[in-house]
Amino acid sequence: MPRNTLPLLVLAISGALAAPSALAQSAGDWTVALGAHQVRAHSDNGALAAGTLPLDIGSSTRPTIAVEYFVRDNLGLEVLAALPFQHDIHVDGLGHVGSTKHLPPTVSLQYHFNGQGKVSPLLGAGVNYTTFFSEDTRGALAGSKLELDDSWGLALHAGIDFKVGEKGSIRVDVRWMDIDSDVKLDGAHLGTANIDPLVYGAAYVMRF
Repeated sequence: MPRNTLPLLVLAISGALAAPSALAQSAGDWTVALGAHQVRAHSDNGALAAGTLPLDIGSSTRPTIAVEYFVRDNLGLEVLAALPFQHDIHVDGLGHVGSTKHLPPTVSLQYHFNGQGKVSPLLGAGVNYTTFFSEDTRGALAGSKLELDDSWGLALHAGIDFKVGEKGSIRVDVRWMDIDSDVKLDGAHLGTANIDPLVYGAAYVMRF
Protein backbone atom coordinates (compact mmCIF):
# COMPACT_ATOMS: atom_id res chain seq x y z
CA MET A 1 0.00 0.00 0.00
CA PRO A 2 1.38 3.45 -0.87
CA ARG A 3 2.43 5.54 2.12
CA ASN A 4 -0.15 8.21 1.22
CA THR A 5 -3.08 5.81 1.78
CA LEU A 6 -4.07 7.33 5.13
CA PRO A 7 -4.21 10.95 3.87
CA LEU A 8 -6.27 9.86 0.85
CA LEU A 9 -8.74 7.99 3.04
CA VAL A 10 -9.06 11.00 5.33
CA LEU A 11 -9.80 13.19 2.29
CA ALA A 12 -12.46 10.73 1.14
CA ILE A 13 -14.05 10.86 4.58
CA SER A 14 -14.00 14.66 4.58
CA GLY A 15 -15.87 14.65 1.29
CA ALA A 16 -18.45 12.25 2.63
CA LEU A 17 -19.22 14.61 5.49
CA ALA A 18 -21.11 16.81 3.06
CA ALA A 19 -23.83 14.13 2.98
CA PRO A 20 -26.78 14.58 5.33
CA SER A 21 -25.93 13.27 8.77
CA ALA A 22 -28.26 11.23 10.96
CA LEU A 23 -27.96 9.24 14.14
CA ALA A 24 -27.14 5.61 13.42
CA GLN A 25 -25.32 4.41 16.50
CA SER A 26 -27.07 5.35 19.71
CA ALA A 27 -25.58 5.61 23.19
CA GLY A 28 -25.47 2.12 24.69
CA ASP A 29 -25.15 0.28 21.34
CA TRP A 30 -22.43 -2.30 20.71
CA THR A 31 -20.72 -3.38 17.50
CA VAL A 32 -18.41 -6.33 16.81
CA ALA A 33 -16.14 -6.25 13.74
CA LEU A 34 -14.61 -9.51 12.48
CA GLY A 35 -11.98 -9.24 9.76
CA ALA A 36 -8.36 -9.48 8.72
CA HIS A 37 -5.63 -6.86 8.72
CA GLN A 38 -2.08 -6.55 7.52
CA VAL A 39 0.58 -4.85 9.62
CA ARG A 40 3.04 -3.28 7.20
CA ALA A 41 6.04 -1.69 8.87
CA HIS A 42 7.30 1.75 7.88
CA SER A 43 9.80 1.54 5.02
CA ASP A 44 12.60 2.91 7.23
CA ASN A 45 12.81 0.78 10.38
CA GLY A 46 15.92 2.42 11.77
CA ALA A 47 19.39 0.94 12.20
CA LEU A 48 21.21 -0.96 14.93
CA ALA A 49 24.80 -0.87 16.19
CA ALA A 50 25.28 2.90 15.91
CA GLY A 51 23.60 3.06 12.52
CA THR A 52 25.71 0.37 10.84
CA LEU A 53 22.97 -2.28 10.55
CA PRO A 54 19.82 -0.99 8.78
CA LEU A 55 16.69 -2.96 9.69
CA ASP A 56 13.94 -4.27 7.43
CA ILE A 57 10.89 -5.69 9.20
CA GLY A 58 8.47 -7.78 7.14
CA SER A 59 4.66 -7.58 6.94
CA SER A 60 2.13 -9.91 8.52
CA THR A 61 -1.60 -10.57 8.06
CA ARG A 62 -3.88 -12.02 10.76
CA PRO A 63 -7.57 -12.24 11.75
CA THR A 64 -8.77 -9.35 13.93
CA ILE A 65 -11.71 -8.50 16.16
CA ALA A 66 -12.83 -5.04 17.27
CA VAL A 67 -15.51 -4.39 19.88
CA GLU A 68 -17.00 -0.92 20.16
CA TYR A 69 -19.32 0.56 22.78
CA PHE A 70 -21.12 3.82 22.02
CA VAL A 71 -20.73 6.19 24.94
CA ARG A 72 -22.81 8.80 23.11
CA ASP A 73 -24.72 8.91 19.84
CA ASN A 74 -22.21 8.23 17.05
CA LEU A 75 -19.25 8.38 19.48
CA GLY A 76 -17.75 4.99 20.29
CA LEU A 77 -14.96 3.53 22.40
CA GLU A 78 -13.29 0.68 20.50
CA VAL A 79 -10.92 -2.08 21.57
CA LEU A 80 -8.97 -3.83 18.80
CA ALA A 81 -7.44 -7.29 19.24
CA ALA A 82 -5.92 -9.90 16.93
CA LEU A 83 -4.20 -13.23 16.69
CA PRO A 84 -0.42 -12.82 17.11
CA PHE A 85 1.30 -11.20 14.14
CA GLN A 86 4.68 -12.64 13.11
CA HIS A 87 7.39 -10.58 11.39
CA ASP A 88 10.64 -11.62 9.75
CA ILE A 89 13.61 -9.41 10.59
CA HIS A 90 16.26 -8.64 7.99
CA VAL A 91 19.47 -6.66 8.36
CA ASP A 92 21.13 -5.15 5.31
CA GLY A 93 24.26 -7.12 4.53
CA LEU A 94 23.31 -10.00 6.84
CA GLY A 95 19.99 -11.12 5.36
CA HIS A 96 17.26 -12.84 7.35
CA VAL A 97 18.47 -12.84 10.96
CA GLY A 98 15.36 -13.62 12.97
CA SER A 99 11.67 -13.17 13.64
CA THR A 100 9.30 -11.99 16.35
CA LYS A 101 5.64 -12.20 17.24
CA HIS A 102 3.58 -9.37 18.65
CA LEU A 103 0.12 -8.44 19.89
CA PRO A 104 -1.05 -4.84 19.37
CA PRO A 105 -4.16 -4.20 21.53
CA THR A 106 -5.44 -0.72 20.77
CA VAL A 107 -8.08 1.46 22.42
CA SER A 108 -9.59 4.28 20.33
CA LEU A 109 -12.28 6.92 20.69
CA GLN A 110 -13.93 7.39 17.31
CA TYR A 111 -16.73 9.33 15.68
CA HIS A 112 -19.06 7.93 13.00
CA PHE A 113 -20.52 10.24 10.36
CA ASN A 114 -23.66 9.89 8.21
CA GLY A 115 -24.54 6.81 10.21
CA GLN A 116 -27.90 6.02 8.61
CA GLY A 117 -26.56 6.39 5.09
CA LYS A 118 -25.30 3.58 2.94
CA VAL A 119 -21.77 4.96 3.35
CA SER A 120 -20.63 5.93 6.85
CA PRO A 121 -17.08 7.23 7.44
CA LEU A 122 -15.33 7.16 10.81
CA LEU A 123 -12.31 8.85 12.35
CA GLY A 124 -10.62 7.89 15.59
CA ALA A 125 -7.56 8.28 17.77
CA GLY A 126 -6.27 6.39 20.76
CA VAL A 127 -3.45 4.46 22.38
CA ASN A 128 -1.64 1.35 21.21
CA TYR A 129 0.26 -1.11 23.41
CA THR A 130 2.46 -3.61 21.57
CA THR A 131 4.03 -6.57 23.31
CA PHE A 132 6.72 -8.64 21.56
CA PHE A 133 7.44 -12.29 22.29
CA SER A 134 8.79 -15.54 20.80
CA GLU A 135 11.83 -13.78 19.33
CA ASP A 136 13.97 -16.14 17.25
CA THR A 137 17.39 -15.82 15.65
CA ARG A 138 18.91 -17.47 12.60
CA GLY A 139 21.56 -16.94 9.98
CA ALA A 140 24.28 -14.55 11.14
CA LEU A 141 22.64 -14.25 14.57
CA ALA A 142 21.85 -17.94 15.11
CA GLY A 143 22.34 -18.95 18.74
CA SER A 144 22.06 -15.40 20.07
CA LYS A 145 19.23 -14.16 22.30
CA LEU A 146 17.15 -11.45 20.67
CA GLU A 147 14.80 -9.23 22.72
CA LEU A 148 12.38 -6.49 21.62
CA ASP A 149 10.93 -4.30 24.37
CA ASP A 150 7.22 -3.56 24.56
CA SER A 151 5.94 -0.25 23.20
CA TRP A 152 3.29 2.39 23.99
CA GLY A 153 2.24 4.92 21.37
CA LEU A 154 -0.39 6.96 19.57
CA ALA A 155 -2.83 5.22 17.20
CA LEU A 156 -4.93 6.85 14.45
CA HIS A 157 -7.86 5.21 12.67
CA ALA A 158 -9.83 6.06 9.52
CA GLY A 159 -12.45 3.88 7.86
CA ILE A 160 -15.61 3.68 5.80
CA ASP A 161 -18.60 1.42 6.50
CA PHE A 162 -20.79 0.24 3.62
CA LYS A 163 -24.20 -0.77 4.91
CA VAL A 164 -25.46 -4.29 4.15
CA GLY A 165 -28.82 -5.06 5.73
CA GLU A 166 -30.27 -3.50 8.86
CA LYS A 167 -27.63 -4.59 11.34
CA GLY A 168 -24.50 -5.17 9.28
CA SER A 169 -21.86 -3.35 7.27
CA ILE A 170 -18.61 -3.99 5.45
CA ARG A 171 -15.75 -1.87 6.73
CA VAL A 172 -12.51 -0.98 4.99
CA ASP A 173 -10.05 0.88 7.17
CA VAL A 174 -6.49 1.88 7.82
CA ARG A 175 -4.64 2.59 11.06
CA TRP A 176 -1.32 4.16 11.85
CA MET A 177 0.47 3.13 15.03
CA ASP A 178 3.51 4.63 16.71
CA ILE A 179 5.54 1.52 17.60
CA ASP A 180 9.18 1.88 18.65
CA SER A 181 11.02 -0.97 20.34
CA ASP A 182 14.44 -1.10 21.98
CA VAL A 183 16.41 -4.07 20.62
CA LYS A 184 18.80 -6.17 22.70
CA LEU A 185 21.10 -8.98 21.61
CA ASP A 186 22.50 -11.22 24.36
CA GLY A 187 21.55 -8.48 26.83
CA ALA A 188 23.40 -5.68 25.03
CA HIS A 189 21.37 -2.72 23.75
CA LEU A 190 21.77 -2.45 19.97
CA GLY A 191 19.40 0.39 19.14
CA THR A 192 15.73 1.09 18.40
CA ALA A 193 13.46 -0.48 15.81
CA ASN A 194 11.14 2.19 14.39
CA ILE A 195 8.25 0.07 13.15
CA ASP A 196 5.44 2.69 12.92
CA PRO A 197 3.22 0.54 10.68
CA LEU A 198 0.17 1.10 8.58
CA VAL A 199 -2.44 -1.50 9.50
CA TYR A 200 -5.07 -1.95 6.81
CA GLY A 201 -7.79 -4.43 6.00
CA ALA A 202 -11.50 -5.19 5.98
CA ALA A 203 -14.12 -6.49 8.40
CA TYR A 204 -17.78 -7.38 8.72
CA VAL A 205 -19.40 -5.23 11.40
CA MET A 206 -22.44 -6.40 13.38
CA ARG A 207 -24.50 -3.95 15.45
CA PHE A 208 -26.36 -4.96 18.62
